[in-house]
Amino acid sequence: MDLEAYIRDVPDFPKKGIIFKDITPLLADAAALEEAVRRLGRPYEGKGVQVVTGIESRGFIFGGAVARRLRAGFVPLRKPGKLPYKTVKKEYALEYGTDAVEIHADAISPGQKVLMLDDLLATGGTMAAACELVEGLGGRIVGVAFLIELCFLKGRQKLPGYDIHTLIRVP
Repeated sequence: MDLEAYIRDVPDFPKKGIIFKDITPLLADAAALEEAVRRLGRPYEGKGVQVVTGIESRGFIFGGAVARRLRAGFVPLRKPGKLPYKTVKKEYALEYGTDAVEIHADAISPGQKVLMLDDLLATGGTMAAACELVEGLGGRIVGVAFLIELCFLKGRQKLPGYDIHTLIRVP
């Protein structure tokens, strides 16, 4: 199945000059969604993944589904102020300014095998911050997976040493 056929390009969203990769057509098609979840999880079957993380917000969709497929737990990473319990936070640089992600302070146990997951790898800053948080809690990252990778933004460079798996690579 050609998953890329289910990704819609939306020019000038959220601002002029950006081509937004809209995954909602893929999400709306049961067979395409099932195939994406299967392909995202397949490299990690039998690797003892105990927890799958998903980064707000589209990473939640795939993270929860892949966690279920791998019979693992699911842990959300969110924007600041969205989690109800004690959190740890990591800021990261944006083109203009900074942003941050948070995780519950007790979400990952030391030594747990963790699969990091998000829908899109762009500059890599968000995932790099998420990986630092998980490792700071003692998690052992077994892989980093994305539905889409925008290769021209070179996000992999911010994730050295990780096993990176992407389904759709945009040159």
